[in-house]
Amino acid sequence: MYDTSHGLGKVFDGRTRAGSPARNSKFNQRDGTPEIGIANADRKAVVGVLNRLLADEFLLYVKSRRFHWNVEGPNFSELHALFQKHYEELGQVIDDVAERARALDGTAAGSLQEYLELTRLKEESARRYDARGMITALLADHETVIRNLRNDLQVCSNEHKDEGTTDFLTGLMQAHEKMAWMLRVYLR
Repeated sequence: MYDTSHGLGKVFDGRTRAGSPARNSKFNQRDGTPEIGIANADRKAVVGVLNRLLADEFLLYVKSRRFHWNVEGPNFSELHALFQKHYEELGQVIDDVAERARALDGTAAGSLQEYLELTRLKEESARRYDARGMITALLADHETVIRNLRNDLQVCSNEHKDEGTTDFLTGLMQAHEKMAWMLRVYLR
């Protein structure tokens, strides 16, 4: 069901509000795959891109939480709050990336094992950091995500003709650029 303010009418069980069959349905009645103007192979490839990104986002989220819990030093309160703000934003990003994969009829990766296999970031669980090292490590990961997003944007647009995901990834890239900037100023 969706909002009628767009003039589309309510749809439920494939019928319009008036009870007649929905016109121009782009849902394959035989096998249930979406017909949204992206070839199935391209749609599946984009879901793969999204799952790699999901793994990267999850590792960055965990690292931000870890640093939030363990930061020490003269800027404790400030960095504790900044790391919390960032992991809260990343938590929403994780949900959005997973839901984008589902919107494309894919399965969102959802286990630590999958994330570790898919991520393009490095997990360094045994390494200890001081406050400056934490900032440097998070900044490096955000910048890696930004570079990967630039590449992912091109792949989704040029190779798979998925402008919806391209637009989605652009917004994520801008969010990471802002978080990176907030970390970078501490190092100057």
